Order: sequence, then C-alpha cells, then structure tokens
Amino acid sequence: MNRFVAYNMPKIELHCHLDGSMSVDAVQRLLRKLGEEYSAEELAGRLRAPMDCGSLAEYLERFDLPIRCLQDADGLREAARDLAAAAAKENVRYLEVRFAPSFSTAQGLSVRTVLESVREGLSAAEQETGIVTGILACGMRNLDMETNLAMLKVAREFYGSGVVGCDLAGDERAYATARFADFFHRAKEYGMPYTIHAGECGSREEIRTALDFGASRIGHGIAMKGDADLMRECAAKRIGVELCPTSNLQTKAIRDIADYPLAEFLAAHVPVSVNTDNRTVSGTTCTDEFLRLSEAGMMNERISEQVYRDSVEMCFAPDDVKHRLLSALF
Repeated sequence: MNRFVAYNMPKIELHCHLDGSMSVDAVQRLLRKLGEEYSAEELAGRLRAPMDCGSLAEYLERFDLPIRCLQDADGLREAARDLAAAAAKENVRYLEVRFAPSFSTAQGLSVRTVLESVREGLSAAEQETGIVTGILACGMRNLDMETNLAMLKVAREFYGSGVVGCDLAGDERAYATARFADFFHRAKEYGMPYTIHAGECGSREEIRTALDFGASRIGHGIAMKGDADLMRECAAKRIGVELCPTSNLQTKAIRDIADYPLAEFLAAHVPVSVNTDNRTVSGTTCTDEFLRLSEAGMMNERISEQVYRDSVEMCFAPDDVKHRLLSALF
C-alpha cells in the first residue's frame, strides 16, 4: 500500500481526542488571543510526544496547552471545525471526536455551552466538507464521580443531536476502571452506548472490567494480545477494539510495531478500527497509521476494507448513516 492509496481510500476514525488533535497553527492562534506568543517550532516541541515517551502519564502531559485553548466558546468551535476539516481532507468519511467537557469549564463555561460549541464547530465542518461527525463525551478517571455524573447528565440532553455516546479516559494505571461502576450504570440508564479506554497499560483485568461493565467498544485494548478467552468474548459479542498504533508505541503499550496485534485480532474475528488517538500529540494522521501497519506487513487493501467494514459496524452512528458509509466501498 502506498501513500496515494492510503490517503485516498475511505476511512472511519473512532478514537480521536479533540485536545490532543488540535493543530499547531490552531493552538498558536488561540494562545495568541490569550496574550501568549509561541513560535510554531516551540509549540510543536511542547505538543508532540516523542517516540521514546516513558509512559502514558508522560504522554498525557502534552495536553496542558491545548486544554488552555478550550476554555471559551470560540476556541472550542474553532478546534472542532479545524479537526474535522483536517480529517475530511484525507477522506475520513465519519469521525467520532472525544473530549472531556468538564476540562473546559475552568473559566466559567457550563458543560452545556461546551457541548454546544463543539457541536457547532463540527457542524460547520460537515457543511463545508461532507464529513459526518459525532461527539463522545468523556468522563475522566482523575475527576470525582459527582463531576463526571453531572457532565453525563448534560451530555444525555445532546444524545442523538451531536453526542453519539460516552467514554472513560485518563491514566488507567493510576485510576482503575473498577472505580467507575456508577458512571456506566448511569450511562446505561440513559440509553447511551459507551466505549472505555482499557488495556492500554498492560492490564487484561482492565479489559475484563470494561466488558463486565457493558462496554460496546474497547479503547486501545492492547493487553488483550495473547488472551484467547478475551478475544473470543469480544468476537462473540461483536465488541470492537479501537487500535491506535503510533500512540501505543509512544506509551509503551507495545515495544515494537512487529508485535502489534492487528492480525491476531482479525484472525480471532474481533472487530477492529485503526485510529490516530491524538493527531498532534502523536504527530500522525489516519493515512500515517495505515501506512505504518502496511510497512510492517500487516495492512493491504483487502485488510483495509475489512477494517473499514468493522469500523462502520462498531461506530455509534444511526443505521441510515452506517448504510451510507458502507456504500462508499461500492
């Protein structure tokens, strides 16, 4: 697979964080409005995690500056529009954008205004480019349950009107998934589907807990590698895994791309999608992710079509949108 093919083929992205995917130009513009001046080179150094990043915790340090840009409605709208437009340029047909609304309330915005602003930005990009988008509202592991539940209550009001589901994100090594039973119990009561970051830090128990909590998808899920029982359960229940190769290399979820479990998951009939995680923090695009796997001998056009089909099946879009997305292959 060459870059031309990877760039132009239709793609679905299901695991993409808004704050970690703000372009250097967008962050520079928004910080300038706050009276903070950075060169593009300086910002790139502060926003992008190195390939030899020591851990997930070190990787997450790169989000401080972007989150400062997401404290007003204009910044949220601009960041969302910018991200979706960039994805559309590389033929991403459907994009689920995830972020933590609670992280954008430090200067007085309400969760409702935060969600409205991101929805407006994504809608603008949809009108400009034809991409279809959805919001995944993230609860955060390092926030208290009251804050996460309050966010979820507001996100429910947007479900079916911008918001397509929810997620739990953050450092799973420091904050175990088992602590968040109430969050997912409430999401289930609201009828909202959810994905859970799990198995990014080597713990199969995190994946097991996510499955027990009723996750429709697993974010990263790398620790499932080699566990026939977990793969069998995901395959039987059609629980998809959101793979993010470059990010997983940076955070040491895997040590070498040769060890990446894409083929293993596909052979076990586990639905998979290929994603960026954080386009700027990881310095990547969907095209780059497919090329990285292709260069490792794991991706070709036939497999990319299977990944596309799996991704449509996994996504939280309505059935009519899924039918339109599948028609892109014919």
